[in-house]
Parts: sequence; C-alpha cells; structure tokens
Amino acid sequence: MQDTGPGGRTLTVVRQETSLGAGRDLEFGLELLARAKAGGLGPTLRLYRPEPTVAFGQRDTRLPGFAAAEQACRDDGFEPLVRRAGGRAAAYHQGTLVVDHIEPDHDAIAGSKTRFGYFGGLFAETLLRVGVQAAVGEIPGEYCPGEFSVHGTDAANGSQIKLVGTAQRVVAGGWLFSSVIVVEDSGPIRKVLTDTYAALGLEWEPSTAGAADDLVPGLDVDAVEKALLETYAGHASLVAAPFSSLEA
Repeated sequence: MQDTGPGGRTLTVVRQETSLGAGRDLEFGLELLARAKAGGLGPTLRLYRPEPTVAFGQRDTRLPGFAAAEQACRDDGFEPLVRRAGGRAAAYHQGTLVVDHIEPDHDAIAGSKTRFGYFGGLFAETLLRVGVQAAVGEIPGEYCPGEFSVHGTDAANGSQIKLVGTAQRVVAGGWLFSSVIVVEDSGPIRKVLTDTYAALGLEWEPSTAGAADDLVPGLDVDAVEKALLETYAGHASLVAAPFSSLEA
C-alpha cells in the first residue's frame, strides 16, 4: 500500500481510557483538529471505546421521521447525535474502537479523496491480521453506505457485513479522519439501526450490520487495537503519550 497518509513521520498515540460522554467525545475530536490547524498539535492518533451512540448525518435531520428516529435511539439505550460530516446514521458502543487520526496539513483539501482509500486499506490490513477476511468497498444494502467502507466476508457462506465506517473533516490547515471499527456485540447495533432506519424511512439490509467477532469468534477490542498499532507501525514511528497530554 502506497504511503500517502502518515508519511513515515512520528505519530503520537493516545489511548483515552474512559469515554468523556457521547457528545463530548465527538466534539473533542473537532477541538483537536482546531488545535492542529493552529499549530498546537502534531500528528496524533486518539483511540477510545465510546458510549452507545447513533451519529446521524446532516441529511438525516431533514427527513420527516428524524424526531421519531431520535426517540428510537433513546428507547434502545443509544444517545442520538448529529455529526458535521455527511453520510447516514451509524451506531457504535463499547464493543467498538473509535480511531481519530488528526494531522496539521497546509494542503489538507488536496488529499481528501486519496485519504479515504489510504485508510480503507489500512483498516482492511488491520482486520486481516486478526483473521478477518476483510476488503475495502461498499456492500449492497449497507447502513451509512460508503465507497471506502471496510467489510468482512463469512468464509462459510460468503455473506458480507460492514465492519468499518469512516468520516473525514477537512479545514484549511488540517484534517481529522475518524473511523469506527465494530468488533464485539453486534446485536444492539443491528437493533438500533433497524429501528432508526425504519423511523427515517430509509431502506437497508439489516444482515449487513455485524461485528468482527461474528466472523472470528472470541475476537475482542484489545486484539484489534494491538493489530491496528502493528499496522500503523509500518507507516509511521509511534510514540505513546497519556491522555492528559491532550487536555487543554
């Protein structure tokens, strides 16, 4: 895979051990992007396990069923939020790993399309390391569909499930590439997405919602995080830092 992302530079890795709360977690990533743009933050990788959340796209808010969809989320134990990026509703919880990659970049806009392909390949490589038959590409009927989604294939029957969704925020002077890897406990995610998409009046195929441990039984978030850092180590020099280093 051509290294068009971290570029072999030093990347600071920060594990956020505890969620700040669904809304605060989302906003904190944007605050880090603003700091990178201003020159106060270098290339950084933030890893955390989020609270149960459904992140809606801007288009979702304009649908007649949006209020009902928000209530469906709450009924299922997920907090509804609206992200600034595009796409459709996506769900995540403590069985997922959120990966926020933030970099200052004077020409951030120019590389935005290439970045999607780069990170799709990186996450597929990560899942291959833990035994998932992973590949990049949208699968028919997936939730929050995207050209560079990462999916896994069940070797027994050939069925495919979406495992990684990605979103990008680009500003003059920096970018934030945020990804969610669904690793464990797909049931609640499938349930809330089924209820949410029904309220929004959007068609999709519920069987495309799954988790990596549906394909590799016993797989957990810690194993996927370890594989992710091993993959990143082939693209950048990694330096660990405490979460307190990010707190203003």
